[in-house]
Amino acid sequence: MLTRTTRPDESLVALIGQRLMQRDEVGAALVRAMRIADGDDPDRVTMGQFKTALEHGIDAVPDCPRTLREFFREVERVPPWVDMDLINEGAAAYRRLGTNAADVMLQLSLIGGYRFGGPTDLLVETGGLTGRTTVRRLAETQKWAVSVSQPDAMRRDGEGFKLTVHVRLMHALVNQQFETNGRWDIDQWGLPINQTDQAATLGLFNGALLLGVRLLGVRVSKSESRAIMHMWKYVGWLMGVDEDWLCDNEAHQHRLNYHFLITQSTVSAAGPPLAQAIVEAQRFLHYPNMSRLRGAYQRARLLSMLGYFLRTEGMRDLGLPRSLPWAVIPALVKNTVRYQVLSRTRVGRDHLLHWGERSSDRQLAKYFGRQKHDVGQLTV
Repeated sequence: MLTRTTRPDESLVALIGQRLMQRDEVGAALVRAMRIADGDDPDRVTMGQFKTALEHGIDAVPDCPRTLREFFREVERVPPWVDMDLINEGAAAYRRLGTNAADVMLQLSLIGGYRFGGPTDLLVETGGLTGRTTVRRLAETQKWAVSVSQPDAMRRDGEGFKLTVHVRLMHALVNQQFETNGRWDIDQWGLPINQTDQAATLGLFNGALLLGVRLLGVRVSKSESRAIMHMWKYVGWLMGVDEDWLCDNEAHQHRLNYHFLITQSTVSAAGPPLAQAIVEAQRFLHYPNMSRLRGAYQRARLLSMLGYFLRTEGMRDLGLPRSLPWAVIPALVKNTVRYQVLSRTRVGRDHLLHWGERSSDRQLAKYFGRQKHDVGQLTV
């Protein structure tokens, strides 16, 4: 119904398979230049040079290597379809979603995605969401999502732009490492970080997000949907996703997501431990007081929301205990007032914007505590 698809598009299914073996070549070229062992080679790129270029531009890099210059020429090129005013509208609409966005991203997009093999197995290989790193990795994801949705954040000097380029290089580094270290089964999963998985992940941040917040009672207007989709389209382009898989509207994205879904592998051994680690991590977030009680509540709330989004089959796939969706009821009541009443007036939308921004601040504080709010360090 959402996709208006009665049967799979076989050509699209074939393309999805082909792009499992395709990478972000712009990022890959930069990583190859970073791997040059000869320190005197003029084509060698250092991490210091990358950071300087990201922060101050390539003209700030003395004797800037050709590959670094080409990388930044690409990411600084703004496609003609980009509308920065519309991106800012999308960012404001996203911020008005408040805790609903954070809930859907964690429960439906992230944990729900663990029902499928491939990227989930790579997370286990990298240690990205296991053990003590769980809270930190979740914090970094939250930080990035909040950063790209700030006013003017996706302009060249904005934090959202810089963090997205940072993440693009991080993905390219991980891909190169696992392409060559013999620990990744390319025949089974495709390249470690490939075009298909990157596009499917983007679909969780836009199309799946918008579906999820509606399931929590949020009213999303056509103009808000269009603006949010445009914001994530540019984020996806900047991440190196193939342009023909960047969607202008929900209908296109839902159709693409449907084809990603039917071609996904079933749950692998990596999925349940990752999901369970995130559930248990709720006990160890940074609470200002009554941390044990609040941690237990957040764990129970997460399981309740997951039961609503993933249903019995999804909870069983991930080895999670069944839980009644009691936490959804207050969310639906609050969202009915917020989005069916308040969001229809300018004053109400302003109120929601301030509420959403405060919610983001509290969310980051809960995940980071007193640590610096940043994303993972890059190492060659």
